[in-house]
Amino acid sequence: MTDRTRQTETRAGDLGLAEHAAALARGAISSVAAVGAALDRIDASQSTLNAFRIVRRERALDEAAEADRRLAAGERLPLLGVPIAVKDDTDMAGEPTAFGCGGSFAPKTEDAEAVRRLRAAGAVIVGKTNTCELGQLPFTSSAAFGHTRNPWSAEHTPGGSSGGSSAAVAAGLVPAALGSDGAGSIRIPASWTNLVGIKPQRGRISTWPHAEAFYGLTVNGPLARTVADAALLLDIAAGPHEGDLHTPAPISAADAVGRDPGKLRIALSLRTPFTATRTALDPEVAAAVRRIGDTLRKLGHTVTVADLHYGLLIGASFLPRSMAGIRLAHQKLPGAQVDPRTIANTRLGRLLDGPALFAARRAEPLLHKRIGTFFHDYDLVLAPTTATPPPRAEDIDGIGVHATNNLITAACPYTWPWNVLGWPSVNVPAGFTETGLPIGAQLMGTNSTEPLLISVAAQLQSELHWERERPEPWWLTH
Repeated sequence: MTDRTRQTETRAGDLGLAEHAAALARGAISSVAAVGAALDRIDASQSTLNAFRIVRRERALDEAAEADRRLAAGERLPLLGVPIAVKDDTDMAGEPTAFGCGGSFAPKTEDAEAVRRLRAAGAVIVGKTNTCELGQLPFTSSAAFGHTRNPWSAEHTPGGSSGGSSAAVAAGLVPAALGSDGAGSIRIPASWTNLVGIKPQRGRISTWPHAEAFYGLTVNGPLARTVADAALLLDIAAGPHEGDLHTPAPISAADAVGRDPGKLRIALSLRTPFTATRTALDPEVAAAVRRIGDTLRKLGHTVTVADLHYGLLIGASFLPRSMAGIRLAHQKLPGAQVDPRTIANTRLGRLLDGPALFAARRAEPLLHKRIGTFFHDYDLVLAPTTATPPPRAEDIDGIGVHATNNLITAACPYTWPWNVLGWPSVNVPAGFTETGLPIGAQLMGTNSTEPLLISVAAQLQSELHWERERPEPWWLTH
């Protein structure tokens, strides 16, 4: 990789979410122009980057024209006329939800609650981004669509399962996108594509038409280049549906950007949660996380090396919920064409969908109490987001269940415990390997601490300016 940054040159796709909204509001650009340019970038990259499963060109341009009429009439909404994307596990009226699977699926008749809120804020959704089958992998690949590539290196995966959303944002196809996170599926691709990815508190963004997703493991959340844009998208998408099982008290994420969090006690923990297969932290990732710790010390925080001990019970709580969730998601897609590894996981889910699942749900309050005691001494935890830089995209191809589990566990053992707990975590970019691949670190808090995590992430951005780093657009040159 040659010069990976474009710090002084402005090119199409460099405007962020808030910048798009401001430019539209003052009439500097039209929605038709902004949405059309986003669609053109998607079309030009689709054969190489492959970020989208569905592109809504005709409908999106119609919606953009309507946004321009509303803007001309003086109407103002937070995202009126702004192009964004959502992951293809999220329902949109008029579009199918394939969730990474092959097959033919009927268009949905209603928007998911998160999509309804985005549209109510005026956003124009240009398409639905690729995800692996039923969100199972930290890769974004499927027999149905091939491989989604990493904007920082065509040979590597952008991560998963929200890899289509992260690739689209990192490549500047859209200024921000919605993803989902059931075991790290926002934070992992954010880590591997130099983005901010927020896994909010469970229930912060509704998963309706599902009262909860994957038995409480999966939440929806934003991917963006800046903390401010991620916080803006979180605020707009957040809020309950009357059928939701989890409804945390409201917060203001945007108000936390730029707010002094005070002098915090931060635990730097490199310890890997227990896994059934061998894992090892890559030295370049470890060094990058330590550098984030050094920056936090420079900002006035007390950073102490103190390993968080996750314990065995948290793993026993994760597996039944995950596998039973895969089985349920598969049942909701009759006729889906899926990989044999997916079938194996649905069979395991059938075995665990019973007493094991019941016990897993009952264990959560105990885990809150046990891990919560660690936060008597610390305000938040700094940890790696992944154990390795992004693997090659084809590493997931043609291997069996055991080899797949070994591969994904070795790369991504750090994120899933916070899905069991339901607590928020934010990936922040932590630099690059010697070969130019992005690395991330996660800030982890307890119940509903998104504002604290966001304020610290914004402090880090003010020092590190990761938003200035842009990949060379190889996807436009092939």
